[in-house]
Amino acid sequence: MQFFFEPVMTYFIYILKSEKDLRYYVGYTSDLEKRLAYHNSGKQRHTGHRRPFRLVYYEEFDTKTEALKRE
Repeated sequence: MQFFFEPVMTYFIYILKSEKDLRYYVGYTSDLEKRLAYHNSGKQRHTGHRRPFRLVYYEEFDTKTEALKRE
């Protein structure tokens, strides 16, 4: 008998604050640390000009649907 386990994935909604213009950005992701690094790398075209960012809040969810509703 074989058992198949679906990988457990956690999703997050997060709020970032731009240190440059003091405005906030809200998003969702399954990898919070990687997403923050991406925003601060300047590769994200909607926020690259507003970096650096600081994580000011996040919430964790079991499903992507729950995270998107909260976002």
